[in-house]
Amino acid sequence: MAKAIWNSTVLAESESYETVEGNIYFPLSALNREHFVESSTTTGCPWKGTAAISPST
Repeated sequence: MAKAIWNSTVLAESESYETVEGNIYFPLSALNREHFVESSTTTGCPWKGTAAISPST
């Protein structure tokens, strides 16, 4: 199981994840949403494209 931990707080954890160039990518369902807020901000990467978090349905 992979976990994303910051200051002893688990931000995400999942048995299902992808590793690309040493970085772990979690599915949206793995996020501990109490530590995140929705944002209209996106980021861009020439290799991976545009990233954004959409509100869950």
